[in-house]
Amino acid sequence: MKIIKPYKLEKGDTIGIFTPSSPAYKANEELFVNGVKNIEALGFKVKLGSLTQNRSSQGYRSGTPRERANEFMELIEDSEVKCLISTIGGMNSNSMIPYLDFDLIREKRKIICGYSDVTSLHLSILKYSGLSTFYGPAIMTWFGEYPNGIEESIDSFLQASMNTDNSPREIKPFSRWSNHFRDWSNGDWKNIPREWSKNDGWRVLNAGKAEAEIVIANLNTLISSAGTNYFPDLSGKILLIEEMAAPWSKEERSLTQLKLIGVFDQIAGLIMGKPEMPNSEGAPFDLNDLLMEIVGQRDYPIISEFDCSHTIPMHTIAQRVSVKIVANDDFDVRFEIKESFVE
Repeated sequence: MKIIKPYKLEKGDTIGIFTPSSPAYKANEELFVNGVKNIEALGFKVKLGSLTQNRSSQGYRSGTPRERANEFMELIEDSEVKCLISTIGGMNSNSMIPYLDFDLIREKRKIICGYSDVTSLHLSILKYSGLSTFYGPAIMTWFGEYPNGIEESIDSFLQASMNTDNSPREIKPFSRWSNHFRDWSNGDWKNIPREWSKNDGWRVLNAGKAEAEIVIANLNTLISSAGTNYFPDLSGKILLIEEMAAPWSKEERSLTQLKLIGVFDQIAGLIMGKPEMPNSEGAPFDLNDLLMEIVGQRDYPIISEFDCSHTIPMHTIAQRVSVKIVANDDFDVRFEIKESFVE
């Protein structure tokens, strides 16, 4: 199926909010509302999906699989809504898949943005709709960051969703990054200033060049799609994987699973994002060492500590767009987007 791009977003357009898994607004209503306000402050209108409007919750999920799919499809069908952004991730977006109308999703060609567990929607929409979706920020993370959202993440999203120029453009590491955890339950999230670290850039683990389409996925959610019809065709693609919780034991298992099903023999390049919660579990080696132990030396570029992940800021990158990587050594990486993400 030919991959198509969504239609561009313009100021004054309406953005629809859907909650495909975790009802995180129950954990912090103020943070959710702040995310909505920050989107409105950018010049957009906001329309909450039916579950989201009602702050629906069934504990770990916002509603039944069919209810969550209905919320999503109502926003797809709504002629006012030009873009859909998830409230947050969770664990169970994949249970929506049987109830989605993929033909209609392709017909409407709307921007669909989210990350983490939303990977299930990215992959299934790619497979069954052929629509390029956006691996990018969610309402609570990072539009909701107090007080005005994460500026760099928002700027990247706006560039991704509004720019139709097909000229190649380079994206670069942000000057700073953070994985500072601040409690949502006691006000720390707005009362304690975020701690930032200097961003050294993207580390070259294996030098090389590649120009190919990119597929972006949360690692553990990608693993959960193995054996399904919507597991992506990664032959000749650049694969970008990222993780939230990353104990080394879990990373070894997931990465080995990709190795055993042949992914690392098929791809044209490999990128790993910065993990939000790394945990060596006492191992005398770092995550880069572990990655290379499993993947081994290849004839394609391998880079790590990329800024499209659970850490902030994050770049917004569209699925299956053409990119070019030139990885030399140390932190000498050039990452070029070869086309626009929207039409």
